[in-house]
Amino acid sequence: MMKTAIPEALMTLLSGENLKDKQREAFLLQTVNEDGWPHSAMISVGEVLAADPYTFHLMLWPNTMTTINLMRSKKAQLVIIYEGLVYYIKLQIKHHSAVLSDIHTGERFSAHIHALKIDKAKYAKIETGIQVKLHNPDSVIDRWQAQVEILKHNPY
Repeated sequence: MMKTAIPEALMTLLSGENLKDKQREAFLLQTVNEDGWPHSAMISVGEVLAADPYTFHLMLWPNTMTTINLMRSKKAQLVIIYEGLVYYIKLQIKHHSAVLSDIHTGERFSAHIHALKIDKAKYAKIETGIQVKLHNPDSVIDRWQAQVEILKHNPY
């Protein structure tokens, strides 16, 4: 079976570099709760890293519905709208040990692509995905940078 690679545009977007320039980008991480209902959460460039062409590393808030769902089902879908395309990435999840630090406490996961669909509208231009404006950009970007460094150098 051939592995599905992370597209180059997403490798760059989720490289963990230049977070300040990417601070407005947000994505949907979709899971399923124990009753079978969909659950969506927004995540940022500081919470997901394209570790290699086939693997994402994630660090998410502990004890959230998303984290609980990931630990239970080991499956998710990441939806990224970027540069006129919509990426639907089905993921197989593995939970790793939590990080306890002065800057951030988080649950770590690795995610391997199970399936990838890239979509664009033939009749319209997709101009933007989810965009956010951080209330306190300096402190958030500092936290993101610390998280990304952990994901890069000590993912498990």
